[in-house]
Amino acid sequence: MTSPAWFANAVLYQIYPQSFSDSNGDGIGDLNGVTDQLDYLAWLGVNTVWLNPCFVSPFRDAGYDISDYLAVAPRYGTSDDLVKLTDAARRRGIRILLDLVAGHTSDQHPWFLASANDPTDERYIWAEATTLPEGWVPSPGSRPGSYLRNWFDSQPALNFGYARMDPDEPWRQPVDADGPRANRAALREIMDHWLGFGVSGFRVDMAHTLVKDDPSKAETSRLWTDLRGWFDRAHPEAVLLAEWGYPEQSVSAGFHADFFLHSGGPTGGRAMRSLWHNRECLDSDTWDPVDCFFDAEGNGSPRLFYKTWKSAAAAVGPEHLCLPTSNHDFARLACGPRTAEQLPAAFAFQLTWPTLPAIYYGDEIGMRFIPGLPDTEGSVVGPRYNRAGSRTPMQWDDTRNAGFSTAPADALYLPLDPAADRPTVAAQRADTTSLLHRVRRLIALRTSTPELGPAGDVRVLHDGYPFTYLRGGNYLVAINPRREPASLPLALDGLDGAVPLETSGVTVREGALDADGFSYGVFALTGR
Repeated sequence: MTSPAWFANAVLYQIYPQSFSDSNGDGIGDLNGVTDQLDYLAWLGVNTVWLNPCFVSPFRDAGYDISDYLAVAPRYGTSDDLVKLTDAARRRGIRILLDLVAGHTSDQHPWFLASANDPTDERYIWAEATTLPEGWVPSPGSRPGSYLRNWFDSQPALNFGYARMDPDEPWRQPVDADGPRANRAALREIMDHWLGFGVSGFRVDMAHTLVKDDPSKAETSRLWTDLRGWFDRAHPEAVLLAEWGYPEQSVSAGFHADFFLHSGGPTGGRAMRSLWHNRECLDSDTWDPVDCFFDAEGNGSPRLFYKTWKSAAAAVGPEHLCLPTSNHDFARLACGPRTAEQLPAAFAFQLTWPTLPAIYYGDEIGMRFIPGLPDTEGSVVGPRYNRAGSRTPMQWDDTRNAGFSTAPADALYLPLDPAADRPTVAAQRADTTSLLHRVRRLIALRTSTPELGPAGDVRVLHDGYPFTYLRGGNYLVAINPRREPASLPLALDGLDGAVPLETSGVTVREGALDADGFSYGVFALTGR
């Protein structure tokens, strides 16, 4: 399956809408606030924006509990505001993607309220047995029994059927039963509705979980393959991105791209955690410890990520792989002891490695993960896992509330970073040596140099410190994210030299490459 031409060079930017920019002073970000900041995004150089869910919701899980798929939540604005946003973005060469929560609704959705009082309704998964496994919630209506949840109790799982039948579990239905067929049709209707408003596609939440008891994901894959066929016929210029974490499955199933995630997939997310996860801000007891490569002590390695990427790239192509800096469910790059001086090397890697890069809002200025925040709209999911720290307001300038909102501080969606030296867009735009300017230059270099994008080949020269590789045969990249300097013998036989394109602390001399601590370098090789 092919992708639209525009997607081949996508540089994604994820916006958590309630925390990005508040246009009406109520303390919560909104769609008009995003529109107001489009010039900044265009200046930065991103060309694809993914918005977390902005639909009507009781917000028990920050909007991932939808009660009306076809309406914008009033706190974000109106459908007309979304049209205004998509039109204004398109004029700047930016496409807007929405978040599609495909596997469950809110328990306040009219579908569920009807199902809880109608024993013949099959839109959700119901069981009347008195003894059930974990994950079942007693019926809130006149219907007897319990319903299966997907995440929180307030998120009843939509019924897309089971891959395997079990006589001891009579509630299991096949994937072609009436309820699953109705839900598949509803996905088409929802996508068709919003694509008509000018959006360019969707990131699909928990895309691998729709069909239950589907260990090989064969039935889930068939579901998405069928939807992709319709999608290509009806909307050939739009894209579907998966929250799946296993590109070999998801892209083969019909998604245009999949994200490397901190959980799931063939390594249980370990490959992604081996890049950024220092276990200081968010952690889960289900994750086996792994030293991360982007760590000052230099105990990690890029080898696990490289091996996992290599397998996925060989199977589906690197243009279908998304590498995020972070997201709304995980710790920011700047967390715990990781300092601002360590961040440029991370971006130099992300923006020169053959994937589609995805920047989480604020990471480009080094916004910090803020610990100790209150549980906000379901942000706490474990004793050491409070997602609120990654969802704080965007820091625009040094005015009131960092320019995010004119509301009183106690009315903000989440508190701001309280540090006096918190980074801001305004301060970093005024400083050409800042992280923001480095990220902008790296994006521009990537965009103007096809060999640095997903289509260019990669040859790893050294898989330790510094991580050193060739892109397209003509561009040399070296990344040293540890505190200690590192050197590498480097033979440039037949070459005149290496011209620095974007560097900090890396030098190439005859027969060797030298890298200071927390350094990076991108060079054009001459004489070939």
